[in-house]
Formats: sequence, structure tokens, C-alpha cells
Amino acid sequence: MYMVSNLFVKDRVAIVGAGITTFMRRALETPRELAWEAARQALDQAGLTLRDIDCVVIGSAPDTFDGVHMKGEYLADGSGALNKPMTRVYVGGGTGVFVPVSAWWHAASGLCRTVLAVAEEKMSPAHPHPQYVFRYIWDPIIHRPLEPNLIWIFAMEMRRYMAKCGAKKEDIALVSVKNKRNALDNPAAQVAANITVDDVLKSELLVWPVNELDISPVTDGAAALVITNENTARQVTDSPVWIDGIGFTLDNQHWENRELAFPRYLNYAARMAYRMAGIERPWKEIDVAEPYDPFDYKELHHIEGLMLARPCEAWKLLKEGYFERDGELPTSPSGGLLGVGNPIAAAGLMKVAELFWQLRYEAGKRQVKKPVHKAVANAWGDLMQAGTVIVLSN
Repeated sequence: MYMVSNLFVKDRVAIVGAGITTFMRRALETPRELAWEAARQALDQAGLTLRDIDCVVIGSAPDTFDGVHMKGEYLADGSGALNKPMTRVYVGGGTGVFVPVSAWWHAASGLCRTVLAVAEEKMSPAHPHPQYVFRYIWDPIIHRPLEPNLIWIFAMEMRRYMAKCGAKKEDIALVSVKNKRNALDNPAAQVAANITVDDVLKSELLVWPVNELDISPVTDGAAALVITNENTARQVTDSPVWIDGIGFTLDNQHWENRELAFPRYLNYAARMAYRMAGIERPWKEIDVAEPYDPFDYKELHHIEGLMLARPCEAWKLLKEGYFERDGELPTSPSGGLLGVGNPIAAAGLMKVAELFWQLRYEAGKRQVKKPVHKAVANAWGDLMQAGTVIVLSN
């Protein structure tokens, strides 16, 4: 037994299987069916069945998307939680990485030997558009009278990043170009494409400086992982992927009292995860990353919050090819949310699954060119509040 970040940890924890559904705009499957498809894939890769699962962790964003009350209970059978201890976690868009974080402490504490971690989102039932789900998340006194929506809030953040860091729209658009191109090699991808910077700049302007191709799409989909303690991991596979570090932060919801050009909510979570993983120089020690990219500027924002580049430097490194799949530090080799899709809670778990395959050299055409030993993924939720981080190694 050892102690990390004030938690007594009984065992090392590993990922031994992963699965994702095809991401799409309107899935015919029910949320339960999406959850089970991802879970079945993860179990099959691990060579396990539901009988081998001790606990289930479910992640899903607001109940309003699916139009189902008590969504954790609704998804329980589709996620394999029949007659098993089940926990639902939710921190907005940060849920996808918080799901394996929660599964980690279930296994590391000794409570469960084997955990099935499932994240699902079916956004298409929300009418007239999922954006309307977020009409009621604002501070009722300070913010709601302004009638904000998510796009103009993050347009403000993108504008601040551009102003402070000297980045132009065409510099930021390179993220969308890179990620959509990477997604061409991902069979689960919804909006893979060979596009140019000019395509991004000429796409429909939504809220300046955000154009349509700066944003990830509305998506239905699910992802799942099988997470076990060390003893079980070594029994079922010769190539476990270890969870070396976890981090999470919840900041306040007000954006007007902070520097919007830097994601402090993520930086605090990243420092927690790196400290636990024994990483002192992430910009040197991390080999591949899946930063959360619902908007193209957010990948740059999150690269800097993860300390993979200095503040205001990520966009310059991007122009030099530093973050390409064959670059010095590949980011979003999967295609990210911009190329694969963004089913809110499942999006972050998809990124962790992709890193699992990268570290096992099972990513196919998406496999980065350099040797990989350590990886990091993050997700981001609510307004500018929730940061979740996971560090993996092989």
C-alpha cells in the first residue's frame, strides 16, 4: 500500500481493453444499445465477459440530451451493471476522462478487481438543437440576463487567446485541418475530411471569431474501457497500459474574474496527475497526447494547460509541424473531437481509448511514427470550470 495525493492506494491499475462505437450525427441505436456496443468491444479485447466484472462506472452528460430522467439508472443494464455496484459520474464535458479516473479509484482502493467504464451520449434527441440544453446553466443574476450561449462564451475566450498570444485565425485553423485529416484513418470518425485553412475561414461565421469548421459536431456515440488491478491485468494480457496519474479540478463558473488566455482549471489538474505519475518535465517526457478539442483553439489552449508547450507558444509549434502525427509531440492522432466527433461524455473516453491503442501499438494507420511510452489525455467541462487529466504508460 502506498500514498499518492492524500489517497491510500492499494494496487497499481491498468487498462486491458477498449471499445468505441461509430460516431455519427443521428444514431438509430438507443443510448443503452450504444453503451453496450462499446462495452462489448472492450470486453472482447480484454478476453473477459460480464461475469468477470466487479463494478461499473457510467459517464453521461445532462439527462436532457437523451430526454431520460435518472440517466445512470437508465443506462445501467446497457452498461453491464445488472446486479453489480454502479456509479454514475458527471462533470459536463470533463466526464469522459473522469470516468476512468473514477474507475481507477475503484480498482486502486481494492474495492473492485475489474471495472467496466462506459461513457455514452446521444445528443440528437435534443430539439431544436442540443445548444438549447445549455440555456439554463448560467448564473441567474449575473449571466442569464445577457442571454449567452456556449459559442459566444468561447468565442470571447478564443478572441482573448488571439489578442494576448498574437495568434491569427489562420494559425488556429491549422488545428482543424490537422485533426480532420488525422480522422481520415479512423473508422469511427464522423467528420473526417481533407480541408484547408481557407475552407475553415470561409465556413459559416457563427460568433466572431468562430466559424463552423472551428467547432466539433453534434454527435451520438459511446466508448468503454476495462480497467483492472495489477494482478488481474497480468493474468489477462501481456501488454497492460498503466494508469500512472490522475488529476481533477473544479473552478468557479465565472469567466469575468480570470485570465481567459490560459486554462488554469486544466493546469491545476495536470499538475496533480503529473505529480502522481512522477513526471517533472511533461514537454519532454510525454510522447503522445489527446488534448480536448471541441473548438480548434481549445487544443492549443489545452496543450499549454498540460504544459506540453509554454503559454502562447502552442500555435507557433503547430505551424512548424511539431504536433503532427509524425512530429515531435503528436497531438490528437485519432482525429480528435474535431474529426471523430463530440458525444460530450463519451468524447474524452474515446481519447483515452485511442491512447490505449497507441501505447499498445494497435492504432493501425493512426499509429504515431515515434516510439511511445507515456501519454496524456484531458477533458474539460461546464463553462471554464472542470479539468480532468489522466497519464498512461506502457
